[in-house]
Amino acid sequence: MKNIAILCSGGDVSGMNAALKRFVEYALTNSLTPYMIYNGYEGLIDNKIYPAGYSDVSGIISIGGTKIRTSRSKRFMEARYRRIAIENLKAREITGLVILGGDGSFKGMQKLSDEYEALHIMGIPSTIDNDIAGTEYCLGVDTALNTIRYAIDAIRDTASSFGRAFVIEVMGRECGYLALVSALTSGAEMCLIPEIKYDLSLYRDNLMKQKEEGREYFIAVVSEALKNSEETAQWFENELGVESRVTVLGHIQRGGTPTVNDRLMAFHFVTHAIDALIRKEASAVVCYSDNGFRLKKIEEVAFKTYRINEDLLKLGMEFNTK
Repeated sequence: MKNIAILCSGGDVSGMNAALKRFVEYALTNSLTPYMIYNGYEGLIDNKIYPAGYSDVSGIISIGGTKIRTSRSKRFMEARYRRIAIENLKAREITGLVILGGDGSFKGMQKLSDEYEALHIMGIPSTIDNDIAGTEYCLGVDTALNTIRYAIDAIRDTASSFGRAFVIEVMGRECGYLALVSALTSGAEMCLIPEIKYDLSLYRDNLMKQKEEGREYFIAVVSEALKNSEETAQWFENELGVESRVTVLGHIQRGGTPTVNDRLMAFHFVTHAIDALIRKEASAVVCYSDNGFRLKKIEEVAFKTYRINEDLLKLGMEFNTK
């Protein structure tokens, strides 16, 4: 193996640039020629594949998003465009590829692996939703959680000053991981996620008791998957008699300066990916758990449903009984 490439696919996350830096520098250390593919799978089709050196990744480690940009490609779903992509890789004698993305990106990765047997591909889980099966950590999630924490801490100042209830909607697609961890670590009084059944009548009794004992404001963290932020805010006004506001954090959760942990995890993920390519391992996804890093088959990751850790879910269930 002489030439290897990297691309970002799907949603951007903070930590991708740290991964690009490690990819280029570690490839050169191992006498490999690194290439960067711009615009994700779209760039792979459009031949936006360029050799990279130290100057291309200098100074990017502290920047959110991804220097080589990302995309969601409908064309890549068609075999004729994948054939074009494969020919572009063959023309540069690229036989190793690292893909930063989510389960959709990994499904495309499997198609590419099946259709170009000489190509070895390593996926790196990269999504703030942290909803990829087989791994307990996805690149970007720590930065997103810290962005949410900062926002909730700031909102709490206003909530306490005015004696209001604030309903804070966080991202996560169909997964409540961001909402659950943010609620637990910010001291919220309510947490609503799709993975845990909730009873607002129980919340009413608990929060009304707190109000009677002197609580003057409330923080509720809800997952965007439930689509009930406005309804929840109205519930606070109707049932508890507390003036309420809704704050939708939106895409600020994706960007921002990557945390130390995301930078370090990016280095670990890429190192394991390139080491696996050098060994010419079968195409796989680099996953992380308490047992460390290990490679898992694409089918174990992209085609299975992620489930939040049971210990976290148990903690989340306590919101109904506070």
